Amino acid sequence: MRAFILFAMCCALAGNAQAELYRSVDSQGKVHYSDSPLPGTDDVEQLKLGTPPTPDVSLPYETQRAQKNFPVILYVAPNCGAPCNDAQSFLSKRGIPYAEQNLDTAEKVEAYRQANGGLEIPSLTVGNSRLKGFLESAWNKELDLAGYPKTAPYRPRVVQPAR
Repeated sequence: MRAFILFAMCCALAGNAQAELYRSVDSQGKVHYSDSPLPGTDDVEQLKLGTPPTPDVSLPYETQRAQKNFPVILYVAPNCGAPCNDAQSFLSKRGIPYAEQNLDTAEKVEAYRQANGGLEIPSLTVGNSRLKGFLESAWNKELDLAGYPKTAPYRPRVVQPAR
């Protein structure tokens, strides 16, 4: 009985243990990762660790499976205008759960440009596939191949927080 109580207490306390990770850059430009910020540095970033968000259990099983195997990320920019609005509306009408990455800083724009070989916005990532520019037929085809539903009138737009 004592062993059971000890085990239960350990399990209860384990949920409170969360590791914090910091990325610090010293004066010579070396990057350090540790559980506390490097003393005397101004360039410190607390990194967010954890598991990716779980699929929304209110979604149908087929959509949950597609979301798990082929997550959808929509890349937009503040000055994109109608093309980005059309892309958002398209995903919303189709009931696709997606994460939205807003390229609203120079760092995000440059990282996107290096990863994608250009800056064509809006763009969509479905699993490992990248689609540049909004072309409804191409996006429909890719989402169909990933197993997402063709229509979902029961579901409003679902935007997940960016990771």
